[in-house]
Amino acid sequence: MSDESGRKAYRTDSITVTFEARRCLHAAECVRGLPEVFDVAKRPWIQPEKATAERLAEVVRLCPSGALQYELVEGGTEVPARPTTITRGATGQLTVRGEVSVETPEGARAETRAVLCGCGESRLQPYCDHAGPCGR
Repeated sequence: MSDESGRKAYRTDSITVTFEARRCLHAAECVRGLPEVFDVAKRPWIQPEKATAERLAEVVRLCPSGALQYELVEGGTEVPARPTTITRGATGQLTVRGEVSVETPEGARAETRAVLCGCGESRLQPYCDHAGPCGR
């Protein structure tokens, strides 16, 4: 099931993992962290029932772009890192972790993790999509 932003949801009795493909920068932290859950050779490629909710949330938090998010059925979501940090990569993109509001063409979005474009050439402004020199 997809919502208006293109996020797809993958549910179990204890956790919902969402994936927004257009924001994915293929860092592969998810695949390395839980290959039994995140398997690009399978459909669906996210199989959250193959790990505990706690372990799944831990690995989802490693996703630098924020393409992966989670919500626990009991109502828990990711707690933003404090203080908020912004790191400029060697090619210019900005990796943000913490409590931040990102202005997008669709309106403001509350984020806990994001990779933002530093060169102005992304087609997914303000997020980096590897289109320009800051994403290469």
